[in-house]
Amino acid sequence: MRSDRVRLFQTLPHSCGYYAGRTAQNLVIDPAAPNLDRLYPQALESGFRRAGGHLYHPRCEGCRACVPCRIPVDRFTPSRSQRRCLARNEDLAVVETAPGYNEERYALYTRYLHSRHRNGGMDDADPEDFQRFLTAPWSPTVFLEIRQGRELVGVAVTDVTERGPSAVYTFFEPGLGARSLGTFAILKQLELAAQMKLPHVYLGFWIESHPKMDYKRRFHPLEILVRGGWRELAPPR
Repeated sequence: MRSDRVRLFQTLPHSCGYYAGRTAQNLVIDPAAPNLDRLYPQALESGFRRAGGHLYHPRCEGCRACVPCRIPVDRFTPSRSQRRCLARNEDLAVVETAPGYNEERYALYTRYLHSRHRNGGMDDADPEDFQRFLTAPWSPTVFLEIRQGRELVGVAVTDVTERGPSAVYTFFEPGLGARSLGTFAILKQLELAAQMKLPHVYLGFWIESHPKMDYKRRFHPLEILVRGGWRELAPPR
């Protein structure tokens, strides 16, 4: 991202969301810039990610653990376990819907946070937090609703740009762990990209060996952004 075209800000140090005892900082594109919608595709290409109305990239003193990653759509082939995930969830419907708050989505979101992120700072989210975190007026967002019959069991918040979908956040019914709905959501985002003939699905940041972030390596080939550009990450052994 060329700083002569857009203002960049460095946040103050704050607690790291991935490693206890560490502090983190982010590089943020000016949230008041009038052309964030046009900047967004190139920002993804440059390793930024959206959270609410902010496009950010970790820029932490002495740490480079968070590595931008993406899946090249035309070269992706699901693994055996991913094919089993698709088969296990054949009874589910995935519907592309408009983004935003409603009571059904919010109830599922709060159940998910209470189960997965209890005491993590997100589990007391109110409806305004839901709207502020998952959407932005300028972002090209869709909610991929996952339903079992009429019941909402998952939502994949997805920004669809000309460079490809960005997997912003996924939340799902915590009691359905055996269905691997997080994996299922990414596979459906890959299907969406293929249908739209988009080149990549952006997965945010990969952290090697981190228990909550290393799963992205299972989507092969996975490309990571390093000095010199995007390169393919070696598959897990």
